[in-house]
Amino acid sequence: MKRLLAIGEALIDFIPAETGKEMKQVSAFAPAVGGAPANVCGAYVKLGGEASMITQLGDDPFGEKIADEFVSCGIGCEYVKRTKEANTSLAFVALKEDGNREFSFYRKPGADMLMDPSDIQESWFSDIFGLHFCSVSLGDFPMKEAHRQAVRCAVEAKALVSFDPNLRFALWDDLDALKNVIHEFAPMAHVLKVSDEELEFITGCKDIKEALPQLLTNNTRLVIYTKGSDGAECYTRQASAFAPGEKVKAVDTTGAGDGFIGSFLYCLSADGITADTLEDLTKEQMERYLTFANRFCGKSVMGHGAIASYPTIEEMEKN
Repeated sequence: MKRLLAIGEALIDFIPAETGKEMKQVSAFAPAVGGAPANVCGAYVKLGGEASMITQLGDDPFGEKIADEFVSCGIGCEYVKRTKEANTSLAFVALKEDGNREFSFYRKPGADMLMDPSDIQESWFSDIFGLHFCSVSLGDFPMKEAHRQAVRCAVEAKALVSFDPNLRFALWDDLDALKNVIHEFAPMAHVLKVSDEELEFITGCKDIKEALPQLLTNNTRLVIYTKGSDGAECYTRQASAFAPGEKVKAVDTTGAGDGFIGSFLYCLSADGITADTLEDLTKEQMERYLTFANRFCGKSVMGHGAIASYPTIEEMEKN
């Protein structure tokens, strides 16, 4: 299998000691390594693939914690830069009584935001499987342009490009700016993952089939639509598929969506699927990949944390 690269934020998630409370009511938080692109790398690696993260960390203890955890779980750090200009980004998370998460971010700026496009080298992208990215690092700061450069390099190298918007409204003062940047970057990706909670904001449509003409445009050849415990759907211009969700007792849903796309990308890579062959996927192939990714998520949410809860390929093969 070829290597997966992901670009974007790597940060410390402060996980609440109690659930069912608003942020202001939580008595204590525990630090855990997070950031959606890093989680995707973690899922890919846990299953037996090779993945490296493109990001920038602060020259501080939290940056050390992230780098150490990357090494311990096998995520490549060769493209991780360090800076004294800003601290490593932090995110505090609370799980409210209604099940929704509440976020408070400390990155004004965070070290990841200051990564410059000149830091991105074309040689990194030779002979890789793909590049994955999200929207958290697409604000009006240098990392946005670093993403643009990375996507350009990946496309020129004939690698598959994957985008999960992974919307975090708390990071944006102007939601129209968020919507605009999604519309700008989504068509650059060959694979686009959208959740049922994001669809209407991004497209103005409540129905995925109504939204597809907006999503399957330009470079985009495969749209993945996730619906939590209700399962997931896949669409190309020629075929579609559905797989039901896993019915499990969830303990912690942190990183579940990242685990889904990470395990789905693993399936594509394991089968030798490329950007040029995505449109040839059959209904049966897509059903198999969706079922695997749903099962991966089902196992993940029964444990605590993101990467720490992701199953290995051996654990996936067990009943």
